[in-house]
Amino acid sequence: MKKAEILIIGAGPAGLGAAIEASRLGAKVILLDENKKAGGQLFKQIHKFFGSKQHYAGVRGFQIGEELLKQAKDLGVEVMLDARALGLLDDGSMAVLDKGRLTHIGAKKIILATGARENAVSFPGWTLPGVMTAGAAQTFSNVYGTLVGKNILMVGTGNVGLIVSYQLMQAGATVKGLVEVVPRVSGYGVHAGKIKRAGVPIWTSHTVVEARGDKRVQEAIIAQVDEKFKPIPGTERSLEVDTILLAVGLTPKVELARMAGCKLTVEPALGGHLPLHNEEMKTSNQNVYVCGDIAGVEEANTALDEGRLAGLSAARALGYGDEVTDARKEEFNAGLCALRMGTFGEKRLACKERIMKEWSW
Repeated sequence: MKKAEILIIGAGPAGLGAAIEASRLGAKVILLDENKKAGGQLFKQIHKFFGSKQHYAGVRGFQIGEELLKQAKDLGVEVMLDARALGLLDDGSMAVLDKGRLTHIGAKKIILATGARENAVSFPGWTLPGVMTAGAAQTFSNVYGTLVGKNILMVGTGNVGLIVSYQLMQAGATVKGLVEVVPRVSGYGVHAGKIKRAGVPIWTSHTVVEARGDKRVQEAIIAQVDEKFKPIPGTERSLEVDTILLAVGLTPKVELARMAGCKLTVEPALGGHLPLHNEEMKTSNQNVYVCGDIAGVEEANTALDEGRLAGLSAARALGYGDEVTDARKEEFNAGLCALRMGTFGEKRLACKERIMKEWSW
């Protein structure tokens, strides 16, 4: 059995941030991820991030992932890739499938940074080849240099839908349009502006009602919706496309948290079910912490800082650090509040405040 003081599941921005801070304080850390590359969603982000210097403003996502991974390794973090956490055993160890071989990892504290999965919507023809999630298309394009289609309809105008649409256009695809079921664009104006300036139509209060084709998608039917999001007869429009991409939100991956006995709550604005946690990112299981999208779907910058906070908190609980560490935890909490300011963040901030009030262990 491998042993560590802190075991971190998920090597995205949250997990990497946690590993760096915990190991910097002196804790022995193992960081594992089921993918063959560390970085989570960062490894397929080719656009430059904006924000502050501590959040790598002006640096491309995959470069941020590479830099965080280097920092973690330089601090002595043991990184296990192509290693899938299967679940907690009765003795408190984690069962892990490491490159096809079953092993156990024992740890005093566990930090879950498992992220979120993409949602899908069903409609007639949705099982045809050519219908897939936007994240899958982004991976094909940005990581493997392969376009999934030439003529694309994007369903959803959140940041994922907007960013992936623009990146596919840069790669040579034609985006025939984006549909959004609510009356307004859901993502940031800076991303929507790029789409509009390129002349790509965005149909709000619209949805996809059918995909048609023989062996793969050849046509998409979209329609306007009423206030109950039901398609309005007579408003149908046909688009000649070979690909329909779904960017319809994310759901936290809470399976391991549920297996660990962590109490869950529901916050639709943060993606649905997620573990209750306090301002230190500790769950109702005193030895389990959460950070990043498992703790509520937000931005990469927020995930990074939640990870840093969780790493500090777990290490501090093991006796590492001092009053300076406590002050840094307060700084990260204040920074997280600042990241949740503004039109898009205030609802998330209110959700987080409710979660922390509900936490009482």
